[in-house]
Amino acid sequence: MIVPDAQERELVHRVIYDELCLGRISHESRELFLDIIEGLAKNGAEGIILGCTEIGLLINEEDCHIPIFDTTRIHAMAAVEYSLSG
Repeated sequence: MIVPDAQERELVHRVIYDELCLGRISHESRELFLDIIEGLAKNGAEGIILGCTEIGLLINEEDCHIPIFDTTRIHAMAAVEYSLSG
């Protein structure tokens, strides 16, 4: 497991709470997140877990060249499958 460094984690936290939780989606923040993802990929990450429900508002699979695992989508799909399984 590879995690962003302390400065990158602070940026992620700031964007989540000061922007995404308030419904603000910014191109600049998307680019910063993509830079962090690119750095993680260069350090050997083979996929990225979007571990906060709001990050999927900013980043999606089409934005990245490595797999993205959006935990909100994963949980929602599991809930639908469970509901439909009767």
